[in-house]
Amino acid sequence: MKHFGPISGIATFKDIYVATAGYDNQVILWDAKTKTPIQRVLHDHLANQCAFNASGTLLVSASSDYTARVWEVPSLRLKSVLIGHDDDIEMAAFSPDGQTIATCSRDHSIRLFNLTGQTLKILNGHSADVISVCWAADGETLVSSSDDGSIRRWDFRTGQQLDIIDLGGVETDTVALSREGIIFAGDDEGKLSIISPTGSHLQLAHAAGIKRIIWDDAQRLLISLSYDRCVMLWHLNSDNQLVKTAETSLPSIIWPRSCALLGTNQIAFVTFGSSYATWNFHNQAWDLDAIDPAISLNAVTMVGEDIYSIGDAGILQINGQPSTKAGSLCNFLLPFGDNVLTGGQMGTVFDARTGQTIYQHRSPLNCGTTFHKDGKPHAAIGTYTGEALIFCLDAGQPRFLSAVRMHENAIKGIAADETYLFSVCATAAAAFFRIADFELQTYLDRAHDRISNGCTQIEGGFASIGRDLKLRLWQEGTSEVYETPHHHSIKCIAISKDRKLIATGSYGGTVALFDLVTRTWSKVTKPTASGISCLSHDAEGSGFLASAYDGRIYPISTHTSSQRYVS
Repeated sequence: MKHFGPISGIATFKDIYVATAGYDNQVILWDAKTKTPIQRVLHDHLANQCAFNASGTLLVSASSDYTARVWEVPSLRLKSVLIGHDDDIEMAAFSPDGQTIATCSRDHSIRLFNLTGQTLKILNGHSADVISVCWAADGETLVSSSDDGSIRRWDFRTGQQLDIIDLGGVETDTVALSREGIIFAGDDEGKLSIISPTGSHLQLAHAAGIKRIIWDDAQRLLISLSYDRCVMLWHLNSDNQLVKTAETSLPSIIWPRSCALLGTNQIAFVTFGSSYATWNFHNQAWDLDAIDPAISLNAVTMVGEDIYSIGDAGILQINGQPSTKAGSLCNFLLPFGDNVLTGGQMGTVFDARTGQTIYQHRSPLNCGTTFHKDGKPHAAIGTYTGEALIFCLDAGQPRFLSAVRMHENAIKGIAADETYLFSVCATAAAAFFRIADFELQTYLDRAHDRISNGCTQIEGGFASIGRDLKLRLWQEGTSEVYETPHHHSIKCIAISKDRKLIATGSYGGTVALFDLVTRTWSKVTKPTASGISCLSHDAEGSGFLASAYDGRIYPISTHTSSQRYVS
């Protein structure tokens, strides 16, 4: 009993239980003292986060299947399903008395449920995805954070919004509350906000976005976890100032997305492996025992006649056989001269074929594309901090040139033609940068209605997809929008070798083909129940390859099915 995809969320009950939620749809309950699994259950889609009630008798899990589910502990017998959101539920949290559950979603809302699954209140007000929610100690108010750059307080009894705290538009993924009502928030610029009735204080803490903060009243301890791959411990003094007391870099198998305090002196972390990891911050010892690398794949591409793939284990596979170990999770594969560039959570650009380090960036890497400038091959790699890293091929070797600021948040996809670098962002924006001088030509704040997840070059322009389930074609200064047959967020996009078909892949395991000539959806197929992570054209050019989080590569035929989808 173990995870086979990345672990996304983690919760603890004292030093007795650990619960983990994974991109393999699994929720697993562990005995914290022996680190052995007790029971597991499944969602229909990615499990994002989980939380115990105060007594440790119930567990709630939040999922991209648009539900949260309440489980009895330790049997994990299903108690209720919380239904009503129409997009991914990012987090769920029990009220202090354990009788109410708050859920927050990418549908911009917060819902309050009782333990039987009945909706009590719907809290509307945020204008973007709601990522984090927590309860005040008295159970009378809640605090939420959102991609709209605000923190909001809500009245539990009435569902009314009590307060809006503007963070200057900076996205904030994580909030926590002290017993006396101090709000802590961590944002995408690496800053910590301390907000109390007597005033607010902003403190620069990390070099990249903060993904999780944990507050412990008893120790007056704040834990901050960031994509700069550091975890920091802070003590809140009597003046409500944070004083850093400890810091450590994360081992490569740790995913800096979530953590939880385990007992009084350990922190449990999610990983890209089969189990969770712990760090004892009193003796500085890591426990990484019995963590097998995840089998999930994140990228696939053709290199000549060979199929290259790579994933969370950071192991390059050629035609399904293990080859070079890059040493950490990798998100993309980019043939570039005689090299194949890759990189991911560690911010390191590698040559996947040799494992050689080419460049070190301050934040994780997401995607890449190649182009020509001044007659020379170039590459651009998109980062979590919004820069594109530009490389040129010099005497057959990649050489770093510069970092071009394209967005204020993560670049989710990047593509190029003869004139422009086109990129899409986690804020749903898109940007056109001139290749000639790497200066901005056009910026579209709302290229998609929700997060833009990927893009590709097409004849005369570009195509992009996102969580809004739309395909957009950008050609000659115009945009065409097409509804897709997908029911879950679209993760990836690719163009066929003859430039006539677009393939789109979803987190729900569905691949849909769009005919650029007829402007219709020509085929929909579901090769797996796991998410599709990447698409590429195949060697013959007559079809596609789809990599998935189940560790497999699926060939996608372009032969039309009996059912056609018309936008």
